[in-house]
Amino acid sequence: MSEILSDLSKLSGANGDEKQFLLRVVQPGLSGLMDGSVSTLAPIFATAFATHKSHTVLLVGLAAAVGAGISMAFSEGLSDDGALTGRGNPVARGLITGGMTFLGGFLHTLPFLIQNVHTALTLAYLVVGLELLVISWIRYKYMATGFALSCIQVIVGGGLVFAAGVLIGNS
Repeated sequence: MSEILSDLSKLSGANGDEKQFLLRVVQPGLSGLMDGSVSTLAPIFATAFATHKSHTVLLVGLAAAVGAGISMAFSEGLSDDGALTGRGNPVARGLITGGMTFLGGFLHTLPFLIQNVHTALTLAYLVVGLELLVISWIRYKYMATGFALSCIQVIVGGGLVFAAGVLIGNS
């Protein structure tokens, strides 16, 4: 509990420009990156294990990344106009969130450009691991979250979604 209070006091001690940057850029971007990286794991890996066809996985991953990006852009952009919360322009926040959601889902789809699905899966595992570490680092750097705790939280969440995809794909 004392660590959480310490983290909150660090955030509240940030100057106005830092807070605006956190509210208007980092938070929407991080939210999108987390959503894109984690939510697309299940459909991508379920497809890989069910079909063993890289091209099919690539199409499903691309569709999931585009769909998630559009959904998150509208969700963030329509969630508040920024007047009450000071979170800034809803269109800008929506574009940031949607773009980062797409990026998070698309990065671990790219390995499936490789025809050999086993090679693509191996590379995709590495990309997912890097994505989760980057998310943990951003949370550590900008959101005053301990790096170890952030890694555990992000990896557990990603692991659960990945496991769901593998179980569904192997059923």
